[in-house]
Amino acid sequence: MTLALYARRARSRIVDDLDAAIARDPAASSRLDLALNSPGLHAIWVYRAAHRLWLRGGAAKLVARVLMTVARSVTGVEIHPGATIGRRFFIDHGMGVVIGETAEVGDDVMLYHGVTLGGRSLQKVKRHPTVGSRVTIGAGARILGPVHIGDDVQVGANSVVVKDVPAGAVATGIPAVVRFPEGREDPYEAMFKDPALWI
Repeated sequence: MTLALYARRARSRIVDDLDAAIARDPAASSRLDLALNSPGLHAIWVYRAAHRLWLRGGAAKLVARVLMTVARSVTGVEIHPGATIGRRFFIDHGMGVVIGETAEVGDDVMLYHGVTLGGRSLQKVKRHPTVGSRVTIGAGARILGPVHIGDDVQVGANSVVVKDVPAGAVATGIPAVVRFPEGREDPYEAMFKDPALWI
């Protein structure tokens, strides 16, 4: 890939991330505001560079880990460079987010602060969650182990998810209980009916 093509792709991805953040953050006033003041975006941008290094292997993996350690100290967001994260990913507020090495995250996903996509095994296997596209995970939620979170899922604040959650469901509680929005109810709007999601 030529340097010019790489630069165009990187710019396109940055603009996608900024526009996704603007769509999800009512406090955002502009792309510039977000680019300068969003630790979640800063963390994902460093992650994207570190992930490319991670994929090269060898000594590049160490450089990737160092980059993410620096990003964590600056942003409060810890993303392992081996994780796989899709497009238009947004972390609102950022502080305390942890995304493990074998985590896989789809497109258009939003995490609030304090979310953990963590492991439950010390073995070198797939040990972190797989999160589908268009998923929102509330503040302080913990999704642990190699569970699958389907597309269009909403996970409530402080919920602990240790089992698969099917597409279109809402998961709340400790351990999380899965329910489905009634009729044609929007899953995001369904969250407002359950105050436990915002605790």
